[in-house]
Amino acid sequence: MLEFLVGSGLATAAGLNAWMPLFVLGVADRFVPAVELPGGWAWLSSDVALWVVGALLVVEIVADKIPAVDSVNDVIQTVVRPAAGGIAFGAGSSAETVRVDDPDLLTGTAWVPIAIGVVIALAVHMVKAAVRPAVNVATAGVAAPVISTVEDVTSLGLSVLAIIVPIIALVVIAGLVAAAVLTLRGRRRSRAARDARPSDDG
Repeated sequence: MLEFLVGSGLATAAGLNAWMPLFVLGVADRFVPAVELPGGWAWLSSDVALWVVGALLVVEIVADKIPAVDSVNDVIQTVVRPAAGGIAFGAGSSAETVRVDDPDLLTGTAWVPIAIGVVIALAVHMVKAAVRPAVNVATAGVAAPVISTVEDVTSLGLSVLAIIVPIIALVVIAGLVAAAVLTLRGRRRSRAARDARPSDDG
């Protein structure tokens, strides 16, 4: 159960920022003795992987804070974030971490955790990509850097919590789901109100 929570937290983080959980996993495997990635995922903590993922992380952080550019970035990330979510779920759920000492999630069926991670990250990404353009229009792009920063901090926090205290990561995920539902319902009501205005005036 805990390994599923670890993977879910990391995949959710990838839906917000593709590279954050991969970078956190690599750094944790490299510098935290209590965290050890299995052989198949150990490449995440290699020098090349850390430099490349770190550079891509910086690019995404910057691009996601520029109005219009963030929407283009979201289109590109439609493939990248789910892929990163699959990798993060697969690596995280099978790693020996502070809270998961004997990972056995779906042993012998390695593609299943990856598929679960892809689905989770894609769902989070789709909500993020749907909300951001509306926020940009409503605030003339002013809110983009603020919202993006909140997403980055949330992604970082989720990545760390998923590895150290996955139960708390579950609480954060539940909060994100509730916030997403409320936001999407608000958008739907606003759209319905706008559509109703012409008939009311007539």
